[in-house]
Amino acid sequence: MSAAWGKCFDPSGARYGVPTYPWRLAPDGYATRRQLRARGLRPGGQPIAAQLMRVNRRAGGVRVAYLYREELAKPVRPMTSRKWGALALAMLARRTCPRCRLDVGYCIPRSYGICGLCLVAEEQRAA
Repeated sequence: MSAAWGKCFDPSGARYGVPTYPWRLAPDGYATRRQLRARGLRPGGQPIAAQLMRVNRRAGGVRVAYLYREELAKPVRPMTSRKWGALALAMLARRTCPRCRLDVGYCIPRSYGICGLCLVAEEQRAA
């Protein structure tokens, strides 16, 4: 058993306070938030039941993913018409160029902050 694996294996929870398992070796009945969401569930206010841990040898740190009990998870709340409307407005704001005020049909990269046409025009002005 490697030292990294031994550091990540604590099923009793004596070392970290919650049961800890190596990456991809969680027992049945536990799931991460993403796994719950893929099944149409949410944690529903339950406490963290266990954790997965992986040692990053390059950076020297550890990565942790929290696990929740599947039988205590609740179904995801359905989207209401108001939530759909708010989401549509938020996506419209991400697609609207602040310089030319046009809906360009794609999400504008935050690194540029403007649409492709405005970016090309700005580069031509600079040259």
